[in-house]
Amino acid sequence: QAEGPILLICDDNESVERYLRELSYFSSALHECKVCALPDWETLPYDNFSPHQDIISDRIAALSSLPRMECGVVVTSVSSLMHLLPPRQYIDANSLDLTTGQKRTITDLREQMVIAGYQHVTSVMEHGEFAVRGSIVDIFPMGTALPLRIDLFDDEIDSIRRFDPETQRSASKLERIRLLPGREFPLDESGVLQFRKRFRERFDVDTRQCPIYQDVS
Repeated sequence: QAEGPILLICDDNESVERYLRELSYFSSALHECKVCALPDWETLPYDNFSPHQDIISDRIAALSSLPRMECGVVVTSVSSLMHLLPPRQYIDANSLDLTTGQKRTITDLREQMVIAGYQHVTSVMEHGEFAVRGSIVDIFPMGTALPLRIDLFDDEIDSIRRFDPETQRSASKLERIRLLPGREFPLDESGVLQFRKRFRERFDVDTRQCPIYQDVS
């Protein structure tokens, strides 16, 4: 009955998952009441590995829906609240709308996926990955349960279908999709330059010997 979204703050990610399951069960009859989680990254400062792709996917899906949420519950942890979030306009500005019949080339799609933070692989299995095989582009968008298969005819999107990553079998057909960014930070040229500048300002190290600096560069 609240006039706006409710923020439920939990001790840890385990509590977040438990409350998410319980609230989703009780709110299943209220179609206008949305329940989503903003999970913690489950990494410590200066860890040399990234958060799990599913966690990143859930976070970006939540950040995408927050500005338009008029009713519902956002479940998060104390540690999640300690981190800065991207600007509100970041998700929309870095999302990509695709429809059947739209003019797109393989090269164009590949470049946009890389800039959006998606990883080019041979076979799509996890969120944030994409693969190119001839005129087919497989993408596992952030915030979706299944990956998508985009079939191009010449320079036009001929069809968009969901598919099972285990069997590679195509499923339901879609007319329109919205691809959310693969990261909570930009990886375009401007974002990389900004990272390099701020890194050099804050850390007194030899950047030539710093793996993180070199990887982002």
